[in-house]
Amino acid sequence: MSGTLFVVSAASGTGKTSLVKALLDVKEGIGVSVSHTTRPMRPGEEDGVNYHFTARDDFQRMIEAGDFLEYAEVFGNLYGTSRPWVDAQLKSDRDVILEIDWQGAQQVRRLMPDAISLFILPPSLTVLEQRLRGRGTDAEEVIAHRLREAQGDISHYAEFDYLVINDDFNAALADLKAIVRAARLSHRSQTARHEHLLTRLIT
Repeated sequence: MSGTLFVVSAASGTGKTSLVKALLDVKEGIGVSVSHTTRPMRPGEEDGVNYHFTARDDFQRMIEAGDFLEYAEVFGNLYGTSRPWVDAQLKSDRDVILEIDWQGAQQVRRLMPDAISLFILPPSLTVLEQRLRGRGTDAEEVIAHRLREAQGDISHYAEFDYLVINDDFNAALADLKAIVRAARLSHRSQTARHEHLLTRLIT
């Protein structure tokens, strides 16, 4: 496989989704995996775009068949990343980003140890709290709960290959672009991508 699998995790409110979207706007040959879920489709959502909406029985069969790189149950609904889809993308020389939590990242690393993992950090808890409050949608107790959860998530930072601090958005985006660029120049990627060239150069 010549493509690279990137696992991007972060605490809620850190700006992960915005950074990944901005990365996709400027980098070619890379895409985000669309998860499968058993939760009902919401107004405005589209099957295959927001999620692959899947019946629970079908999801369970996929688990038994080993079709998920990672999966989890959240608030009674199942979510998972299709391993066949990811494998097909990587084999076609496309990079793939998984936006998942640290628990999902642990599952992926066990199955695909070559995956490159990134954890996005806020510059401080104060800034993270300001960002959560800036949404203007959550009650005080919800914000306090999210901050406690965020600290628990952040405590797993040492499990990741790269740490990106999202203080200045453009600087954080530049860091993400640099990590993708470096991965594409790695020995593994270049050997897989340029096998014929390397053979010609030494024979």
